[in-house]
Amino acid sequence: MFQLGKTIVSEDILEKEFVCNLTACHGACCVDGDAGAPLLQEETAILETIYPKVKPFLRPEGIAAIEAQGTWVKGTDGDLETPLIDNKDCAYVIFDGKTALCGIEQAYNQGIIDWKKPVSCHLYPIRVKDFSSFQAVNYDRWDICSPACSLGKELEVPVYKFVKEALVRRFGNEWYEELEKVAEDLKK
Repeated sequence: MFQLGKTIVSEDILEKEFVCNLTACHGACCVDGDAGAPLLQEETAILETIYPKVKPFLRPEGIAAIEAQGTWVKGTDGDLETPLIDNKDCAYVIFDGKTALCGIEQAYNQGIIDWKKPVSCHLYPIRVKDFSSFQAVNYDRWDICSPACSLGKELEVPVYKFVKEALVRRFGNEWYEELEKVAEDLKK
């Protein structure tokens, strides 16, 4: 672990390799698990605002879940998260064949909205945990991501490079540049 500003960062995000492999996992992270995607407070207002534009991209069961639960929910632990369909799929998930995709991201890709998706989804496999005086930035290991670890190793792409855009989005360019310097120093 090392400190960057007000973050404590796991060295795993520099040392482990990762590249999503949707052809192997089929987006299992969007349909497996026991909670929705973690949300920042400011993202709840964004979801409320963009929902009418995202709705046409969603499945009927996703729309039903959102209209019953809301565009976001408080999880059992009190954290903010996306709603689920029958305690399984994210309500915003859509499918291309058997591959799960994000309906929000599809609307973004088509230029309908200017917000890509919740930053926690964009950051995955990195998870950020807020504490009173710092944020912990950790690599989240999940069995369903084994193909991503294999592909990352094959392509020699460390986690932090795979999620560069998301890290910059969450912490800023300056923070990411400092992270790169730490990575370079560790290689020496």
